[in-house]
Amino acid sequence: MKPVLDIHERPKLAKWIILSMQHLFAMFGATILVPVLTGLSPSVALVSSGLGTIAYLITTRGKIPAYVGSSFAFISPLISAMTFGGPGAVMLGTFSAGIVYGLTSLLIMAFGVNWLLKLLPPIVVGPVIMVIGLGLASTAIEMAMNYDASTGEYVDTALHFTIALITLTVTIVSSVFFKGFLRLIPVLIGLVTGYVISIFAGLVDLTPVQQAPWFHIPDFAIPYITVDPIYSLAIIGIMAPIALVTMAEHIGDQMVLSKITGRNFLKDPGLHRSLLGDGIASVIASFVGGPPNTTYGENIGVLAITKVFSVFVIGGAAVFAIVFGFSGKIEALIASIPVSVMGGVSILLFGIIASSGLRLIVENRLDMSENRNLVIASTILVIGIGGAFIEITEDLVIPSMALATFIGMILHGVLPNKTIGYGNGQLFESVEDDQNNG
Repeated sequence: MKPVLDIHERPKLAKWIILSMQHLFAMFGATILVPVLTGLSPSVALVSSGLGTIAYLITTRGKIPAYVGSSFAFISPLISAMTFGGPGAVMLGTFSAGIVYGLTSLLIMAFGVNWLLKLLPPIVVGPVIMVIGLGLASTAIEMAMNYDASTGEYVDTALHFTIALITLTVTIVSSVFFKGFLRLIPVLIGLVTGYVISIFAGLVDLTPVQQAPWFHIPDFAIPYITVDPIYSLAIIGIMAPIALVTMAEHIGDQMVLSKITGRNFLKDPGLHRSLLGDGIASVIASFVGGPPNTTYGENIGVLAITKVFSVFVIGGAAVFAIVFGFSGKIEALIASIPVSVMGGVSILLFGIIASSGLRLIVENRLDMSENRNLVIASTILVIGIGGAFIEITEDLVIPSMALATFIGMILHGVLPNKTIGYGNGQLFESVEDDQNNG
């Protein structure tokens, strides 16, 4: 199908604004939810996503119309990093995630992608993604039921959980039954609905929103200026393995985007440039206090519906994200959202993360009747969700998620019949073929 606007076509100003705002709304709910859940600044996350997207477009030579924003996969590691050392620890973790992307990009450029398949086969990646989602399940429920960590008690549980369930229901209905663009913003629709109901329930104080200025400087965490980075191998150990796992999802996004636009982005500008763009976006985020960034599936959906593939439109959305990040009223509005509303949305989102790991197993046609696959998946799930850890020194602790990933990789490496763990290997093989043909 012929695109309405191709990748390098620029729309007229009025149309440009409208199309860019569509992308902003598509990513808005997910981008602000990550910092809210992890204790970071939503304004900084918006600014870093905008800056990261611009850097991504430049890195990929303006050839891939993709938006980057806060990654859900890093929620649990970010919470751990904040507990360990606050913004200074998050800064190191986000930077290390970006460096892992960058180093992987260089290795792919030099040696292709088959080594990544051998290191992280579907039988390891799928269960680890499930651990990421299921490990956050208790957090979602505590938010939905308004758990007060300071007292260890649930407060007004009936009211808050009712609002959470309404928010969840609206989000599900939007995702399943709505058509067109509305189907792409279920998180935003759910948040708005839950927020409005919370106002009528007396759970929202709009005074801070009314008093907040239209313009303000976000609470940037700039290394050695506003925040001193905390250097710890434990933080790197928490974040780096997740960066490896999210690369599999990144490759899948690029394949879908290639099909939608009728191009082969894995070949031109190349997977290595796309991964490098993600890495640079995360490094930029680390220098301002934002979370790690990744390409967004929501915005890929917008491209599919509108047939507008213009990188100028994506760039416009990035500029709007930066502008919104400097609005005091928007930050105050986000801060006033009740925790139960966030919990209602999180129940679905965290479940989707876990389900996407299961989907990866199914799509790669892994035979789970094989004892080898069953052993690896079972071990990863129990170690990861169970919270196992190894304390090497007082400052070096391997947390459950990283430990589960490492043990899964080791099991895959030492157990016989490795080909069983690759399934059909379709995802990585297609990338390798594309690069070899290039």
